[in-house]
Amino acid sequence: MQSRLSKTLGHTAREARLRAGLTQETVAERLDLTQEVYGRIERGLLLPSVITVRRLSLVLHVSADQLLGIDSSLTHSPSSGRDSPQVRRLIRAVRELSASRLRTLSLLIAHFRRRD
Repeated sequence: MQSRLSKTLGHTAREARLRAGLTQETVAERLDLTQEVYGRIERGLLLPSVITVRRLSLVLHVSADQLLGIDSSLTHSPSSGRDSPQVRRLIRAVRELSASRLRTLSLLIAHFRRRD
């Protein structure tokens, strides 16, 4: 099972990296890994730690579910396909945020939730 998971994660990471127009070297730097180690992840030879999977999802702008090959239809609510255009635009904008801006947005949301 671990081998299949490693290969799924590696394939998905590679596809996302290519879509983003990034090199292995760039992604490795952003993850604070050597290029050799990141290359082993993409080839499915190394299963990264949970922390690295999370950082990888942020760097490549894909969900951890996608990296792990989890069927998104099992994890999303039935109403997600009926979201308003405003909600879909907001979701797209959030997916494009850098890790630091995403953390800032998360803090703002937590602040407003406490005030309600």
